Amino acid sequence: MITFTETRHACEFVLNEDEGKMSRDNITIAASQTILPGQVLAKLLAGRGVVAVGNPSALGGTKGALTKANPAFGAGVQAGTYRFVCVDPATDGGLFEVLRPDGTVDGIAKVGTAYDGQVKGTIADSTTDFAAGDAITLAVTIADPAGEGEYVTLDPAGTDGSEVAACLPLYGATTGAGETVKISAITRLAEVNSRLLVWPAGITDVQKATALAQLATHYIIAR
Repeated sequence: MITFTETRHACEFVLNEDEGKMSRDNITIAASQTILPGQVLAKLLAGRGVVAVGNPSALGGTKGALTKANPAFGAGVQAGTYRFVCVDPATDGGLFEVLRPDGTVDGIAKVGTAYDGQVKGTIADSTTDFAAGDAITLAVTIADPAGEGEYVTLDPAGTDGSEVAACLPLYGATTGAGETVKISAITRLAEVNSRLLVWPAGITDVQKATALAQLATHYIIAR
Protein backbone atom coordinates (compact mmCIF):
# COMPACT_ATOMS: atom_id res chain seq x y z
CA MET A 1 0.00 0.00 0.00
CA ILE A 2 1.37 3.38 -0.97
CA THR A 3 0.53 6.44 1.11
CA PHE A 4 0.60 9.87 -0.46
CA THR A 5 0.87 12.99 1.71
CA GLU A 6 -0.47 16.14 0.13
CA THR A 7 1.61 19.21 0.90
CA ARG A 8 0.24 22.69 1.43
CA HIS A 9 -0.76 24.55 -1.70
CA ALA A 10 0.21 28.09 -2.56
CA CYS A 11 -2.49 30.63 -1.62
CA GLU A 12 -4.89 27.94 -0.31
CA PHE A 13 -5.40 29.70 3.03
CA VAL A 14 -6.81 32.86 1.38
CA LEU A 15 -10.59 33.20 1.55
CA ASN A 16 -10.90 36.72 0.22
CA GLU A 17 -8.58 39.62 -0.58
CA ASP A 18 -8.95 43.21 -1.70
CA GLU A 19 -9.41 44.09 -5.37
CA GLY A 20 -6.38 44.91 -7.48
CA LYS A 21 -4.01 42.86 -5.31
CA MET A 22 -3.99 45.58 -2.66
CA SER A 23 -3.65 42.81 -0.08
CA ARG A 24 -0.25 41.70 -1.38
CA ASP A 25 3.32 42.90 -1.10
CA ASN A 26 6.68 41.48 -2.03
CA ILE A 27 8.60 40.76 1.16
CA THR A 28 12.14 39.57 1.84
CA ILE A 29 12.54 36.31 3.72
CA ALA A 30 15.56 36.40 6.04
CA ALA A 31 18.41 33.91 5.99
CA SER A 32 18.10 30.38 7.39
CA GLN A 33 14.31 30.15 7.14
CA THR A 34 11.98 27.39 5.99
CA ILE A 35 8.43 28.60 5.53
CA LEU A 36 5.19 27.24 4.09
CA PRO A 37 2.19 28.97 2.50
CA GLY A 38 0.16 30.51 5.31
CA GLN A 39 3.06 30.46 7.80
CA VAL A 40 2.63 33.25 10.32
CA LEU A 41 5.57 35.61 9.79
CA ALA A 42 7.04 38.52 11.71
CA LYS A 43 9.23 41.43 10.65
CA LEU A 44 12.63 42.10 12.22
CA LEU A 45 12.39 45.64 13.56
CA ALA A 46 14.92 48.45 13.80
CA GLY A 47 16.27 49.17 17.27
CA ARG A 48 15.58 45.65 18.55
CA GLY A 49 19.11 44.25 18.37
CA VAL A 50 21.95 44.10 20.89
CA VAL A 51 21.52 46.36 23.93
CA ALA A 52 24.56 48.21 25.29
CA VAL A 53 24.51 50.14 28.58
CA GLY A 54 27.24 52.74 29.01
CA ASN A 55 29.08 53.72 32.17
CA PRO A 56 27.10 55.80 34.68
CA SER A 57 28.00 59.46 35.01
CA ALA A 58 29.77 60.41 38.26
CA LEU A 59 28.53 62.98 40.75
CA GLY A 60 32.08 63.87 41.68
CA GLY A 61 33.60 64.62 45.05
CA THR A 62 32.97 62.00 47.71
CA LYS A 63 29.36 61.22 46.85
CA GLY A 64 28.31 57.66 46.07
CA ALA A 65 28.16 56.15 42.61
CA LEU A 66 25.91 53.87 40.59
CA THR A 67 27.25 50.41 39.81
CA LYS A 68 25.60 48.58 36.90
CA ALA A 69 24.18 45.11 37.34
CA ASN A 70 25.04 42.29 34.95
CA PRO A 71 23.04 42.42 32.77
CA ALA A 72 22.34 46.11 33.28
CA PHE A 73 18.94 46.19 31.55
CA GLY A 74 15.55 44.52 31.77
CA ALA A 75 12.42 44.06 29.70
CA GLY A 76 11.21 47.07 27.74
CA VAL A 77 14.52 48.96 27.94
CA GLN A 78 14.58 52.07 25.74
CA ALA A 79 17.36 53.62 23.72
CA GLY A 80 18.48 56.95 25.18
CA THR A 81 19.52 58.37 28.54
CA TYR A 82 18.07 57.24 31.87
CA ARG A 83 18.29 59.67 34.80
CA PHE A 84 18.48 58.76 38.50
CA VAL A 85 17.42 61.92 40.36
CA CYS A 86 17.62 62.22 44.14
CA VAL A 87 14.13 63.13 45.40
CA ASP A 88 14.42 62.17 49.08
CA PRO A 89 17.91 62.69 50.53
CA ALA A 90 18.76 61.08 53.86
CA THR A 91 21.78 60.58 56.05
CA ASP A 92 23.71 57.61 54.65
CA GLY A 93 20.87 56.87 52.25
CA GLY A 94 18.12 58.38 50.14
CA LEU A 95 15.71 57.70 47.30
CA PHE A 96 16.22 58.35 43.58
CA GLU A 97 13.47 58.65 40.98
CA VAL A 98 14.43 56.79 37.81
CA LEU A 99 13.30 58.53 34.63
CA ARG A 100 13.22 56.80 31.25
CA PRO A 101 14.40 58.45 28.02
CA ASP A 102 10.77 59.18 27.09
CA GLY A 103 10.31 61.11 30.36
CA THR A 104 8.09 58.56 32.12
CA VAL A 105 8.94 57.23 35.57
CA ASP A 106 10.55 53.80 35.64
CA GLY A 107 10.59 53.45 39.42
CA ILE A 108 12.27 54.47 42.68
CA ALA A 109 15.81 53.39 43.53
CA LYS A 110 16.88 53.18 47.17
CA VAL A 111 20.48 53.85 48.05
CA GLY A 112 22.23 50.61 48.96
CA THR A 113 19.53 48.41 47.41
CA ALA A 114 19.71 46.85 43.95
CA TYR A 115 17.35 48.58 41.52
CA ASP A 116 15.56 46.24 39.12
CA GLY A 117 13.75 48.09 36.33
CA GLN A 118 14.29 48.75 32.64
CA VAL A 119 17.85 49.48 33.77
CA LYS A 120 19.49 47.75 36.70
CA GLY A 121 22.11 48.76 39.23
CA THR A 122 22.88 49.83 42.80
CA ILE A 123 23.56 53.34 44.09
CA ALA A 124 26.13 53.15 46.89
CA ASP A 125 26.45 55.59 49.77
CA SER A 126 29.75 57.34 50.38
CA THR A 127 31.34 60.02 52.58
CA THR A 128 29.12 62.91 51.46
CA ASP A 129 25.35 62.47 51.60
CA PHE A 130 23.30 62.97 48.46
CA ALA A 131 21.36 66.23 48.03
CA ALA A 132 17.97 66.74 46.41
CA GLY A 133 18.40 67.09 42.66
CA ASP A 134 21.63 65.11 42.44
CA ALA A 135 21.44 63.12 39.22
CA ILE A 136 23.25 60.17 37.70
CA THR A 137 22.76 59.36 34.03
CA LEU A 138 23.00 56.03 32.22
CA ALA A 139 23.06 55.89 28.41
CA VAL A 140 21.51 52.94 26.55
CA THR A 141 21.98 52.13 22.88
CA ILE A 142 20.10 49.43 20.94
CA ALA A 143 21.45 48.20 17.62
CA ASP A 144 19.36 47.10 14.67
CA PRO A 145 19.05 43.30 14.46
CA ALA A 146 20.80 41.45 11.65
CA GLY A 147 18.36 41.34 8.76
CA GLU A 148 16.33 44.34 9.96
CA GLY A 149 13.28 44.76 7.75
CA GLU A 150 13.28 41.12 6.66
CA TYR A 151 10.71 38.48 7.63
CA VAL A 152 11.09 35.38 9.80
CA THR A 153 8.79 32.77 11.29
CA LEU A 154 6.86 33.99 14.31
CA ASP A 155 8.63 33.52 17.66
CA PRO A 156 6.44 34.55 20.64
CA ALA A 157 9.56 34.61 22.85
CA GLY A 158 11.47 36.94 20.52
CA THR A 159 12.53 40.51 21.30
CA ASP A 160 13.67 41.68 17.84
CA GLY A 161 10.25 42.01 16.24
CA SER A 162 9.92 38.27 15.62
CA GLU A 163 7.32 38.16 18.39
CA VAL A 164 4.84 40.34 16.45
CA ALA A 165 2.77 38.64 13.72
CA ALA A 166 2.87 40.74 10.55
CA CYS A 167 1.92 38.81 7.41
CA LEU A 168 1.22 35.47 5.69
CA PRO A 169 3.29 34.23 2.72
CA LEU A 170 1.40 33.01 -0.32
CA TYR A 171 4.15 30.56 -1.24
CA GLY A 172 6.75 28.44 0.50
CA ALA A 173 10.45 29.28 0.57
CA THR A 174 13.72 28.03 2.00
CA THR A 175 16.81 30.18 2.54
CA GLY A 176 20.29 29.11 3.55
CA ALA A 177 22.83 30.89 5.71
CA GLY A 178 23.47 34.35 4.28
CA GLU A 179 20.71 33.93 1.69
CA THR A 180 17.45 35.85 1.29
CA VAL A 181 14.59 35.56 -1.16
CA LYS A 182 11.67 37.78 -2.16
CA ILE A 183 8.17 36.30 -2.25
CA SER A 184 4.60 37.54 -2.30
CA ALA A 185 2.64 37.71 0.95
CA ILE A 186 -0.68 38.85 2.34
CA THR A 187 0.16 41.96 4.35
CA ARG A 188 -3.26 43.65 4.69
CA LEU A 189 -6.97 43.61 3.86
CA ALA A 190 -7.79 39.91 3.60
CA GLU A 191 -9.85 37.10 5.08
CA VAL A 192 -7.97 33.86 5.70
CA ASN A 193 -8.81 30.32 6.79
CA SER A 194 -7.54 29.96 10.36
CA ARG A 195 -7.32 26.16 9.98
CA LEU A 196 -4.77 26.51 7.21
CA LEU A 197 -2.36 28.84 9.00
CA VAL A 198 1.04 27.43 9.98
CA TRP A 199 2.26 28.05 13.52
CA PRO A 200 5.61 27.51 15.26
CA ALA A 201 5.94 24.29 17.24
CA GLY A 202 4.84 24.58 20.85
CA ILE A 203 2.82 27.77 20.47
CA THR A 204 0.01 28.10 23.02
CA ASP A 205 -3.62 29.04 22.40
CA VAL A 206 -3.02 32.35 24.18
CA GLN A 207 -0.04 33.12 21.95
CA LYS A 208 -2.08 32.22 18.87
CA ALA A 209 -4.84 34.58 19.98
CA THR A 210 -2.27 37.35 20.45
CA ALA A 211 -0.83 36.75 16.99
CA LEU A 212 -4.26 36.76 15.36
CA ALA A 213 -5.02 40.06 17.08
CA GLN A 214 -1.74 41.45 15.72
CA LEU A 215 -2.67 40.34 12.20
CA ALA A 216 -6.07 41.96 12.67
CA THR A 217 -4.36 45.35 13.14
CA HIS A 218 -3.37 44.95 9.46
CA TYR A 219 -6.96 43.97 8.63
CA ILE A 220 -5.96 40.33 8.08
CA ILE A 221 -8.95 38.53 9.58
CA ALA A 222 -8.87 34.80 10.36
CA ARG A 223 -12.19 32.98 10.00
